[in-house]
This record gives sequence, C-alpha cells and structure tokens, in this order.
Amino acid sequence: MLDAPALPPPAIVAPAPREVSFGLVAGRLPAGTERVIVRAGRYVAAVEPVRGSTFAVKVRLVAGPTTVRVTAIDGRNRRSSSVVKSVFALPTDSDPRGRTPRAAPVLARVLRRLVREHGGTCGIYVQDLRTGEGAAWNAKARFPAGSTLKLAIAVSVLRSVHGKPSPSSNLGALLGKMLVSSDNDAANALEVWLGGSTSAGSARVDETMRAVGLTDSLMFGGYETSRRPAATPIPIRVESQASFGVGKYTTAADLSRLLRSVYLAAAGRGPLLRLGVTGSEARYLLWLLAQVNDRGKLGRFFDPAIVVMHKAGWLTGARHDNGVVAYEGGAFVATVMTWKVRNADLLAGRVALRALGLLAS
Repeated sequence: MLDAPALPPPAIVAPAPREVSFGLVAGRLPAGTERVIVRAGRYVAAVEPVRGSTFAVKVRLVAGPTTVRVTAIDGRNRRSSSVVKSVFALPTDSDPRGRTPRAAPVLARVLRRLVREHGGTCGIYVQDLRTGEGAAWNAKARFPAGSTLKLAIAVSVLRSVHGKPSPSSNLGALLGKMLVSSDNDAANALEVWLGGSTSAGSARVDETMRAVGLTDSLMFGGYETSRRPAATPIPIRVESQASFGVGKYTTAADLSRLLRSVYLAAAGRGPLLRLGVTGSEARYLLWLLAQVNDRGKLGRFFDPAIVVMHKAGWLTGARHDNGVVAYEGGAFVATVMTWKVRNADLLAGRVALRALGLLAS
C-alpha cells in the first residue's frame, strides 16, 4: 500500500517577518485541514478547530523577538508546518483605538511637578493610544530636533516604496542603520535617495510632515557627519522657548503625532494609510524602533515585558526621546524634549513611569 501524499504546508499571511505583531495569526490552509496548532517560540499559543481554507486566530504572545509556527492537521492526522521568523511580539491588547485626544488633569499635574523638579526648558506630550486620555506641558515649543526627525525620513521613504524593503537591499540596510544605530550618513543617504540631494530630500520630508499635520517641524537639510474633540482637548501651548538659532526643529506635540500615526497605521488606521504607507510598512518601521538598544530614557524603569519603540535625539544642551510604550492592556505615546535640563534622561524615564502608573490603572 502506498503512503499517503504529504500534506502541503499552510501559508502564513500574518504575522510577517521583520514586523511587530499584535497577536493576529492568519493564513491559508491545505484542503482537508481540521485543526491548527499555533506555537510562539517554544510555547503552544493556540489549538483551534477549523473549517474551510483560511484561518485567523488572536493569540497571546510573550513580548519580544519570537518565531511563529503554524501546524495544519487533517482528518488522517497528516501534519505540515510553516514558520515565520524575525517577529517582534507586542504585549496583549496593546493595539491602538484611535480615540480623540482628551485631557487627563491628574497626569497634567504630575507632568508640571516633574518639570519643576528638573528645571530648564522642556516639552512633554503623553497620550493613551486606546482611550485618548493625555496631558502636555510646553508641547508647542520648538526645540533643536537632532535625530528625532529621522523617523520622518523613514516615513517619507516608506511612502515612496511598495512594501517593506528586502533585508538584503541597500534601502533596508540604510533604514536599519539610521533608526537602530542613529547613523547620520545613512540618514543623509536616504535624503539623497528621496530627492537627489539632502536639501531636496529634506523638502520631501517636510511635505510628509505637513501631510500628517505637523506644522511646527522643519528638516533643514542633512545631518552633520564625521565629514560634516467631545471632551476637553489636551492643551498644547508654549510655556518657555529654547533659544538655539537656525536648523532642524520640532515640538513634542509634532513628534507624538507622527509616531501615533505610525502606530495607528500598523493596526490599519489613521492618516498614513491615505498617504501610501501600508500597515505592513508601519509594522516594519515599529519592528526597527523596537530594536533600538537604548533603555536609559523612556524605558529606563521598565522590564522587557514592557516594549518601548522609540527614537531619541541629542545635541549639545538638548536631549530628547519619542516613543510608544506598549504594555499588557494598552499603549501610550510619550515625547520628552529638553533644553539644558538637569538629568534629562531621568526626566524621560520618570514621565514614562508615572504615565504608565496613571494610564494603566
């Protein structure tokens, strides 16, 4: 008697490699499949009966880098599997809801107290990405942007391509260097890729920022290298202004809006989708930001179960961080910009810690 032919492997549509995952596992199944087993890393995340040729299941994933394996089993107990590698799992129920921003008075008082304790000039914006609650301090004041606007370069690049770049491509390598290592040469090369020169590329980046609604940000050429609502809205004001001359600038409100747009796009929502950035590309961008090896600012008080996807920036006198903090049950965007502030990195960590304590309660 001949052996039964092998069962073809399932085709996994979500999650995709080199992307963050909110826990959705979906795909197509070989004919006759009756059950699927989903494993995340070494753990069984789900065992589900199925009917038909497709499946979609929401599973709990352990936050951090992982692999996802889907095993199909048919009525004759034949099995086949497919694996997706290089997935960065986000905590359960951390996907955004896109609510209208509304003021959280208690959080606002906490921010004001932290500002007084640290001195100097700072701009802060915090918003819960599921409820819309948040607070701000001096969030419309302009600061020298430093590397924080490299996120805007990345968004502009993804508007101009179809799908996330291949890991072996020059474009993929440049995006990784610019965001993960904050490499200035890579940022300049991407601006040249966008417009033919750093100045023309900057104009493309400025156009993207205006399209997203960022009105207080300016790219201003390349980077120096070794060679050279229904409820009360969140108030956005200027309390004090840094004096830094000409150059790149942005505000806490603008940076938060940009990163919030990326996080919304990753879940299939928000303005970036209309501008040509796909959900897959946004999840790829967050996957890069999750690999930034700098937990001394927004993430300094968090363990690895809390994921911080962020882009920091610093110049003489200025230290900033802009990130999404994802935890089990929610996520918030937090931007802390500082000018001549005592223990600026500590301030960023304290803002994120207090925001988590208030928004997650």
